[in-house]
Amino acid sequence: MSDEASQIAENRRRYEELKQAGQGHAPRALPGPSPRGPAPLDEGAILHRETIPGGWYWTTALKAGEALRLSLDHGPSSIALVAWSATDTSERLNYADTVKVQWTAALAKGRVLFSDMGRVMLSLVEDSCGAHDALVGGSNGASNAARYAGGPHRNTRDNLVLAALKSGLERRDIPPCVSFFAPVVVGPEGRFAWNAAGRTTGDFVDLRAEMDLIVTLSNCPHPLDPAPDCAPNPVAVTRFRAPPPAADDLCRTATIEAVRGFENNAAAGF
Repeated sequence: MSDEASQIAENRRRYEELKQAGQGHAPRALPGPSPRGPAPLDEGAILHRETIPGGWYWTTALKAGEALRLSLDHGPSSIALVAWSATDTSERLNYADTVKVQWTAALAKGRVLFSDMGRVMLSLVEDSCGAHDALVGGSNGASNAARYAGGPHRNTRDNLVLAALKSGLERRDIPPCVSFFAPVVVGPEGRFAWNAAGRTTGDFVDLRAEMDLIVTLSNCPHPLDPAPDCAPNPVAVTRFRAPPPAADDLCRTATIEAVRGFENNAAAGF
């Protein structure tokens, strides 16, 4: 075995050891993907509908108990998300903690997104594909220039800067994003790859807010998307009132890490 392979094996062994110690018990089994083509929402629960054109962004306030449905009604695309606490914007999405605390980079139905204060910002209550990226991040001017001819093209970094400024925030307030419908896979040697079959038209995700939030979405191609042209499809967004979570709500009970996150929410009055 090469030195590199030995190091990878040792890192994996140590990771599993720490994971077992951190969890203390087995997490609840997560369900399979939600069926594509989501069930229609109750019209009385719908608060707003939006279509984000390819290359553009959208910002919304999201109250605790409301939810966003992101859906690929117009064809495959990737959409990046960042979020801030509406009551204190110094608290923001932290995807490093989201991955670390839940011991997985695989975001799917039953997982949650953490803030940098150890609280739960959003719960993935429905998800048809599980093909989301919490590792690579979004595009910027340099990555677009290296990928596409005939630019400049709009990119996620610049979109997030514009959105932050319009919300009274600054460039330094922008956290790393999570990219939905971005089928990034990690090979056995730790290299990133793109699994185009991991998403398709009709895929969707429902994100329930667990505190009052400011959310920004950017509809630009993911940096690893191999498509030769910068031509993202529109993404449909619906803001709606989510049903109240049950006592055994999967997102709130799947792991002890999530339980602690929601305890932190309750202590802060969320």
